[in-house]
Amino acid sequence: MAPASDAHRTHPLTALLQGLIWGAGVAVAVAWQVIDFDDPQWWSLLAVPGGFVIGVLAGLVSWLFTRYVIDEDEIRVDRGVIFRSSRRIPFERLQSVDINEPLIARVVGLSELTIEMAGGSDSRTTLRFLTLVESRRLRRLLLTRAHGTELTDESGELPAEEQRTVLHVVEPDQIIIGTLLSLDFVAAVLTAVGSIVAAFLFEDVGWALLGLIVPATWGVGQMIMNRIVAQWNFTVSRGERGLRIERGLLSRSSQTIPYDRVQGIGVVEPIVWRRYGWSRLDVDVAGYGNVSEDRGGVSSTTLLPIATDDVARRIIEELIPDPERGTAPEVRPTRRSWIFAPIGWRFRSFAATLHTVTTATGWITRHRSIVPHHKVQSVRLSQGPLQRRRGVATVQVHTPDGPVSATIKHLDAPVARDVTFDEVERARLARRLSRR
Repeated sequence: MAPASDAHRTHPLTALLQGLIWGAGVAVAVAWQVIDFDDPQWWSLLAVPGGFVIGVLAGLVSWLFTRYVIDEDEIRVDRGVIFRSSRRIPFERLQSVDINEPLIARVVGLSELTIEMAGGSDSRTTLRFLTLVESRRLRRLLLTRAHGTELTDESGELPAEEQRTVLHVVEPDQIIIGTLLSLDFVAAVLTAVGSIVAAFLFEDVGWALLGLIVPATWGVGQMIMNRIVAQWNFTVSRGERGLRIERGLLSRSSQTIPYDRVQGIGVVEPIVWRRYGWSRLDVDVAGYGNVSEDRGGVSSTTLLPIATDDVARRIIEELIPDPERGTAPEVRPTRRSWIFAPIGWRFRSFAATLHTVTTATGWITRHRSIVPHHKVQSVRLSQGPLQRRRGVATVQVHTPDGPVSATIKHLDAPVARDVTFDEVERARLARRLSRR
């Protein structure tokens, strides 16, 4: 264990920034309780600055009792005033180290370091706030020790930031157009506009529509922030250890996806996007789980928010190379499965090469899941009572929790059994070869 003298604090401005964030919430809550808007009193206005003062003091105390220590085996983060906690992250369990720049920290040149480790839902540790230079230095240090390589060069300094090759930059206009053409955004806008118009037309029950107006309007705002602002200047670059994703207009985020942590890739093609050959790529990364929104307001499992077919194929090959992709014969459900999906049964398929398994489903929004055989955890064959009557079964290829779901529903039962046993054998062989 490293001695206490080796403990480090985050940047001193952390106390002020964290205090301002907390103080804003305190000020709003206090002001709402004590200010009489019909008859405002001068003393009640002190609630707002008083809330900020309380927040800043709380941030200062939190900063004074937060330290981190990095030794040869682990990073330890100690926190707490009354109840002390010590979070230890062994380097062999470290999954990724990412840098985020929230707007309020970015203004003064600070950032936060997010450390992911394997296992459990509470696997994320955040250091707030560090200078951007210090965050990058710590990321290099932690990743270097996690990979067991040399920590310093001949001069005794940390190696410089690895050279990276930019693979693709998503243009802002493509993000905006893609958002405007997405079905869920159009539905949210129509719901918000329709409910507002209805409130004006039917004034007697207009108040009852607030339950629809507020969430619909909030949903439109959230989509704009999460899909346009948070994904602005979305850049994918390649390095020695993995792909790096940088994004954000107001708050910037820098996320690394190690090659060996990729469990699968999902390709999402909404019906309107297919007309232009566009798709979204999601990635299943070990340790991330099924994260919906995080890291600057955008999903940490988003590999590309929107891409043409050529770009999507190129990025997929970077993470899951497969020289036989697209050549394997497809297994499809037969007409006897129409009762379960009168239209959708025609759009389901399963294909396996020597390297990957690919499933497809959906006719309004098409989903494809691509999983390397050596990442398959298990294969499940299931058959419900109605499926038994129809002579069909479902095959599910299990991967870690995430956006990728490789499942083919309602295959003919004999075909489903053959697919299951064949995939089990491919996965066993692939894992054996990957260990060599």
